[in-house]
Amino acid sequence: MDTPSDELEVGVILKAHGLKGDVIVDLWSDRRERLAPGSVLRSDRGEIRVVSAHPHQQRYLVRFENVVTREDADTWRGVVLRAPRLDVDDDVIWIDQLYGCLVVDQGGVERGRVVDVEANPASDLLVLDTGWLVPLRFVTSLVAHERVEVEAPEGLFE
Repeated sequence: MDTPSDELEVGVILKAHGLKGDVIVDLWSDRRERLAPGSVLRSDRGEIRVVSAHPHQQRYLVRFENVVTREDADTWRGVVLRAPRLDVDDDVIWIDQLYGCLVVDQGGVERGRVVDVEANPASDLLVLDTGWLVPLRFVTSLVAHERVEVEAPEGLFE
């Protein structure tokens, strides 16, 4: 299996906003400091530095250095933004570590492999190749890209 990248996809530029180069960014990360003034994000177009960012209708209104007109901003539409992994607690589960993992319940029964992670307000859901959905809050241990152990309540896999 591939070694995880030191960079994560953290958001996407959706569209231009106004006439002075501002853009709307859908931030996929829960780490708002990704958009702190001075932060540098990477993309397939190169690096881009944040000048300012403010919450705007469940997204962010962002001004980047050297993006000063609406025309400039329009050229960034659809560009995915990446950033280095942050040093955080070992207890943090990175979503990219879950893909391809074999899910095993507390009884040792293999329940399938993770093919997707679906956002859900109560708890993100592991989507298994068997069709089952497992709330992320049931994960008890993780070996990245290999195995996820879950403490599943009775009836989850019926």
